[in-house]
Amino acid sequence: MRGFLLLLALALFAPPAHAERIVVRNSPGAIVSGAQADADTMASIGRLRHSGRAGCREGIGCGSTPEAALSNCCYWGRFPVREKAVARGANGRWFAVVRYR
Repeated sequence: MRGFLLLLALALFAPPAHAERIVVRNSPGAIVSGAQADADTMASIGRLRHSGRAGCREGIGCGSTPEAALSNCCYWGRFPVREKAVARGANGRWFAVVRYR
């Protein structure tokens, strides 16, 4: 039942048609992470930018695939990941946000 409610919530609060979202979470049950909101924002404006709200080490990246966007993030593979998210922009590029512990 909980999984159904999560899917229903994601369907109701989906991003605009111009952005495709792939949510990757480390905390089960979270609806939208701060990283996802920032990835969605970058995808909607089509530019990389740091939000400045994370309060931790943060990497941002862009690429032609979700994996490429994540691997282009600063510090990728160097620190334990706290949360990460990717979103696809209208320009077809993927935008990623990774927050580290």
